[in-house]
Amino acid sequence: MSLGGPLLVTEHLILRPPAAEDLDGWAAFHADPEAMRFLGGVVSRAASWRMLCTMAGAWHIRGFSMFSLIERSSGRWVGRVGPWQPEGWPGTEVGWGVLPEFSGRGYAREAAIASIDFAVEMLHWDEVIHCIDPANSASIKLAERLGAVDRGPTTLPAPLDVYSVNRWSQSAAEWKARRATL
Repeated sequence: MSLGGPLLVTEHLILRPPAAEDLDGWAAFHADPEAMRFLGGVVSRAASWRMLCTMAGAWHIRGFSMFSLIERSSGRWVGRVGPWQPEGWPGTEVGWGVLPEFSGRGYAREAAIASIDFAVEMLHWDEVIHCIDPANSASIKLAERLGAVDRGPTTLPAPLDVYSVNRWSQSAAEWKARRATL
């Protein structure tokens, strides 16, 4: 069971801090070439464990991090979505990624909305960004649906600075004004 951090419940999902029992889902996500196409490529189960621990540890160090998404109807691990701002990051990001078998169900959108609400209302973020590879049309489409605007190229901290990403963003005020239409 996860320790610390909030539990958010949406129509189809439970969003909670990552926990040890999520390893199989995290490892499957990180081993899937489609899921990892724009996230640096596939990694081993051991590397996935370290990534899971990084996200879980960020809850204790920063007070926020990405959530594990759990499908309410099945209890299955769906993906990870949520607030993210490691050292040197270009802003306060809400990022997303779901296993390909769950793509097209609206889960990333549903979880991103809940996560942005959390970031704006609970973390008091003034801006929410999404760092997206310019070739990632699915994430671009979601960012647009959420109301974000492409602000152009940005640089991630090393060693991720080798990846091309654009900074999509909107202010908290813009989010609040648009939120009722989502």
